[in-house]
Amino acid sequence: MFCVTPPELETKMNITKGGLVLFSANSNSSCMELSKKIAERLGVEMGKVQVYQEPNRETRVQIQESVRGKDVFIIQTVSKDVNTTIMELLIMVYACKTSCAKSIIGVIPYFPYSKQCKMRKRGSIVSKLLASMMCKAGLTHLITMDLHQKEIQGFFNIPVDNLRASPFLLQYIQEEIPDYRNAVIVAKSPASAKRAQSFAERLRLGIAVIHGEAQDAESDLVDGRHPPP
Repeated sequence: MFCVTPPELETKMNITKGGLVLFSANSNSSCMELSKKIAERLGVEMGKVQVYQEPNRETRVQIQESVRGKDVFIIQTVSKDVNTTIMELLIMVYACKTSCAKSIIGVIPYFPYSKQCKMRKRGSIVSKLLASMMCKAGLTHLITMDLHQKEIQGFFNIPVDNLRASPFLLQYIQEEIPDYRNAVIVAKSPASAKRAQSFAERLRLGIAVIHGEAQDAESDLVDGRHPPP
């Protein structure tokens, strides 16, 4: 007599057997606050990790519990010191990789350098470089929100979940602003008019667009491949 385990139960058993660990980086207080709320919602304890800066500003990470064979979630929000934030994440990911973690999922609400996702003049596509660094460090999955351009997902060779904040913003407006139907959705520039229109349509409100100084479009910038006019 053979007993076949249903696929959904088998997946649950694998997760239970390996377990998950939730780590928070040390970028700022908001990162710790977000991590604690997520841990409370999941009903798990925060993983033990020590992240600090050496006197010469080098970042040092010490994982203080076993992550072997476990699913590791690393939560990192971006502070004003963006480069330190990135190094904290990369070192934490690499530390978990060398400690034989089963999978390493990065939870980054705002993806840094996302605005540098296109070639300008003789610059570089920095978001592509950052994506390569994260994958090389050992990241196996990325969860982020509202990427500056959807095409950034193609810079990764790992799964990327690009979540949207608009449903929560719409809910907040409807529940927390009593007289919101007398409001107007304002786009700060013509470039953001499409997003503002999406909010206005779902809330059934009017829309206004602010026209300021004309800025050069990305297509008009000289990239060195063509002679100037």
